[in-house]
Amino acid sequence: EADGLGGFASGTAGLVRTRRYHALLLAAATPPTGRAALVAGFDAFVVRGPLREAISAQSYDPQQQSPDGAARIERFESEPWPTWTFRLADGARVTQEIFATNGDARVVVTWRLADASGRAIPGELVVRPFLAGRDYHALCSAADAARLFAEPKRDGERSTFAMPGALPPVEMRANAAYRHAPYLYEGFHYAQECERGFPHREDLPSPGELVFDFSRGEACWVLSAGEARDPAPASDARELAAALRDAERARRTGFASPLARAADAYIVRRAAGETIVAGYPWFTDWGRDTFISLRGLCLATGRLETAKRILLEWSGALADGVLPNRFADAGEQPEYNAVDASLWFVVCAHELLAELARRGDALAARDRDRLLGAVDAILVGYARGARHRIHLDRDGLIAAGEPGVQLTWMDARVGGEVITPRIGKPVEIQALWWNALVAAGEHDAKWRALAERARESFVARFWNPERRFLYDVVDEDHVAGRVDARLRPNQLFAIGGLPRALLEGERARAVVDVCERELWTPLGIRSLAPSEPGYAPRYEGGPAQRDRTYHQGTVWPWLLGAFALAWLRVRGDSPGARREARERFLAPLNAHLAEAGIGHVSEIADAEAPHAPRGCPFQAWSLAELLRLERTLGAVRA
Repeated sequence: EADGLGGFASGTAGLVRTRRYHALLLAAATPPTGRAALVAGFDAFVVRGPLREAISAQSYDPQQQSPDGAARIERFESEPWPTWTFRLADGARVTQEIFATNGDARVVVTWRLADASGRAIPGELVVRPFLAGRDYHALCSAADAARLFAEPKRDGERSTFAMPGALPPVEMRANAAYRHAPYLYEGFHYAQECERGFPHREDLPSPGELVFDFSRGEACWVLSAGEARDPAPASDARELAAALRDAERARRTGFASPLARAADAYIVRRAAGETIVAGYPWFTDWGRDTFISLRGLCLATGRLETAKRILLEWSGALADGVLPNRFADAGEQPEYNAVDASLWFVVCAHELLAELARRGDALAARDRDRLLGAVDAILVGYARGARHRIHLDRDGLIAAGEPGVQLTWMDARVGGEVITPRIGKPVEIQALWWNALVAAGEHDAKWRALAERARESFVARFWNPERRFLYDVVDEDHVAGRVDARLRPNQLFAIGGLPRALLEGERARAVVDVCERELWTPLGIRSLAPSEPGYAPRYEGGPAQRDRTYHQGTVWPWLLGAFALAWLRVRGDSPGARREARERFLAPLNAHLAEAGIGHVSEIADAEAPHAPRGCPFQAWSLAELLRLERTLGAVRA
């Protein structure tokens, strides 16, 4: 449940928190960064006469669950937001809803108690919140917890809890009585963190209890980081929750589809502009991810104004013709360690202009000049030479890289070791460079001759006649004639996934065929063929082990866009090919929407069956490419 600022609420359908990032209120102090987990979660119990029944569940070391609320889940629904129905011992049912509001660091939780016929009945609900007050990557210890036991400031239904350091206070509004009764809950166990080789034990303080009376109607609990805006004057927590629910429901029903609504979760505020969060729960906004994702999240969904604002926001970060791969957080410097991010920006800028023209619209002259100025600055910077040995070589192709720096999307690093350095002339960089030159040539003739030279050199230099696919890197390590001949998916961008195909005809078909045979899986494309040295069938183990296998066979759903569109191109884009592509390539991804990050697409998956989802469960470019494919394949041409 994203808040449009980089913060969110997250958890599991089965109630138990399994990650350090699972929190009820997790806010971004400097959107979309400066994230802190303020309220980790809660325990909740329904009391009716002598019966006290849990509707919550926690995992404690050594992997023991308590209380037993998960056993009472009768139904879980994710639309329009997470909703649980619990069945109590006497047949009564409790409905629990959790949703975040857009534009404020705020979460609403409500409960309704009814008998088997749906009629509201009396009872009490006792809720114990677990405060955290920590950086979202960290964990709270018993020593940390002591700072969070202070009694809150009370003002009617409003309770304000101070957080440590510079963190914003937590404001809770509830139609409940508050009873201050500090208690330390020790030894929460986070199974996903344990599996990933990270610290996984946490102690959390609960300052007291909220006691709701169901005889007075729905129980409503509104939590915010600091003071949030109210949509309208509200006399009490119930009115506020109702107004927030109505506003959020109306906002969500305005999207064309559940996928378009899921896309909105990644579009967040940055300063006075907007940007794209690369994934939840741990990524912020990254240049490469932003531009790859923008094509599906914004252009494919018709959010052209949003696309414009994002591109304009990023254009201000250009330095010597290169855009950063990561914006600077407070006290940090931007990271300009990407050769592809700037070229993806050029592709996005021209696709935006083309989509506007298709609709008979155009950018304001000032915005158009700013975008095209950034495009020109990027191409000039690459042609003249930029940091990390990014430069135009005599053959018209782009070379880049130096030891110890990772510049392409295959950017895994363990300590000081870059796992897939790809120094030289990576294949997808040439496809991006040529597409950028051709697009820029539509507005400035000076780039047209260079585009033709780059195309001729690419065709002559990248074809591997023995294995009948493209080299992954030529002039490897800047050594003329040295090649990396391993079968990787990056060559697909020379055929599909970009506006224009650099490779066509029989060779293009041969590339797509071998990638289909060796790299395609139902959840995406392998990053290395099983026949190649170093192939890793599973993405597992501790951080270092996982980083070493990140691009050594691990499946990436976002690559399915380039593959499926290349597959379609070499088959002539016929109605039959489109139908087959939908059945083979889209259907498994759509089924995956209910498998990991509900309603979203995972970052990666294991290279071998059953292709277990791994990595970030909510990944922007994975969802974006699904949206692009849905748009492209959705209407079968007559």
